[in-house]
Amino acid sequence: MTAPIRQWYAVYTQTRMEKWARSNLWERGFEVYLPQYQKQRRHARKTDWVSTPLFPRYLFVAIDPAVPGRRSINSAPGVVSLVSFGERPSTVSDDVIQAIRMREDDAGHVKLVDPNALTPGDQVRLHSGAMADHIGLFERRGDADRVVILLNLLGREVRVKVPANSIARVL
Repeated sequence: MTAPIRQWYAVYTQTRMEKWARSNLWERGFEVYLPQYQKQRRHARKTDWVSTPLFPRYLFVAIDPAVPGRRSINSAPGVVSLVSFGERPSTVSDDVIQAIRMREDDAGHVKLVDPNALTPGDQVRLHSGAMADHIGLFERRGDADRVVILLNLLGREVRVKVPANSIARVL
């Protein structure tokens, strides 16, 4: 007897309902993967770190395409639809899912950038903190889990130390 062939599909969810959709799909018996990363959040003079979906409004579900019941995904609370091209749901390669999982730390959070893999001069984007969405140049590793980047602010290059997990490489 051969093992069932499962394929990964991308699921488009309602705004900020990824975790709810994941729970509802899991309760229906589907294997669900919601990659998350640690994001710094500031509110009312308070800073903390929260788990945030790596792909906002998307998660992945593994199913056997030969088994009926795929349509029940679209009716799960929090789900808008399977990502499709025409009438056919689009598959996601198992290699892509494994590559994302390989970058997870012990807590299950995806590491966005390996600071050891960056070289001076690489373009990076800050995705959290006061300078979120600014693009700068990687200069060097700082102390502990921090990196030094150069930001162009008001016509000058300014060195800024930021947490290594708050930057992403610009492709």
